[in-house]
Amino acid sequence: MTTLKRINGFWISFVLALVFFIVVQLLISGGMLNTFYINTLFFMAINIILAVSLHLIIGITGQFSIGHAGFLAVGAYASAIMTMKLQMPFALSLLVGGIVAAAAGLLIGIPSLRLKGDYLAIATLGFGEIVRIILLNVDYVGGASGMTVTHLTSWPWVFACLLITIIVIANFTNSTHGRACISIREDEIAADSMGINTTYYKVAAFVIGSFFAGIAGGLYAHNFYIIQPTNFGFLKSFDILIFVVLGGLGSMSGAVIAAILLTIVSTFLQDYPETRMIIYSLVLILVMIYRPKGLLGTRELTSFFRLGKAVEGGKQGGNKQTVA
Repeated sequence: MTTLKRINGFWISFVLALVFFIVVQLLISGGMLNTFYINTLFFMAINIILAVSLHLIIGITGQFSIGHAGFLAVGAYASAIMTMKLQMPFALSLLVGGIVAAAAGLLIGIPSLRLKGDYLAIATLGFGEIVRIILLNVDYVGGASGMTVTHLTSWPWVFACLLITIIVIANFTNSTHGRACISIREDEIAADSMGINTTYYKVAAFVIGSFFAGIAGGLYAHNFYIIQPTNFGFLKSFDILIFVVLGGLGSMSGAVIAAILLTIVSTFLQDYPETRMIIYSLVLILVMIYRPKGLLGTRELTSFFRLGKAVEGGKQGGNKQTVA
């Protein structure tokens, strides 16, 4: 019965997402949405992909990474090189951007994920800065001046990548592998003593998260016409981190909602450059004061529609289980 409910819930969500896609596509085709709103919509979707991909690393596996902008940069430049230098199709460039970012995640993940807490954060921050400095000094990709990129990002591509990201990470979280990652987040020593290969799962989560960050990078590069290394500094990593923390560590729904809200706040405050960051910071402070565990904590949005079953921590059969 539980499996049947999950299947029905998946198809209901899929149909609603498809309806949303068709409605937005009709609005864009009919000229009812101007360029400003279309760009805001694209930027919102890209931020959701980044938030969900980092959610897997921090919220599910409990690895404190603040170098996500580095993987975004790798994916952006790799996909841009594929289309602008090698004249490859956009679909292939997105895939290559994701694969190169995943390879970078594997490269940095194997040695650094034996670290924990602050030490891991410093290592990932260093990786992001190394990527930025390398891009600043490589003339092939324009160096500090940046690289001009053709606008190829469209609503169908953005929506497809967003939907695939959410489905893959949600299913991974609910799988045996996802439960292993959650056990690492809760108590790594206990998980290791139970025979879980903690290093393997931490690296796996890092690679998957990096892959989707690379996909987001490809969409980002082909939406804003020009990419520069300054777009991928450590402040960008903190922006992505805020999506996950504000939404609630362990809640993918929270990460999505936080990405939507903060993108809207940031976008509509652009007319007030002097006070934009002050208001933006105040919003974050107020939310964290009144919701210290984030908007949704560790709960998912669907738990609010389960009458009589929405219990903190996810109680099933009398035993408490941690549910991401």
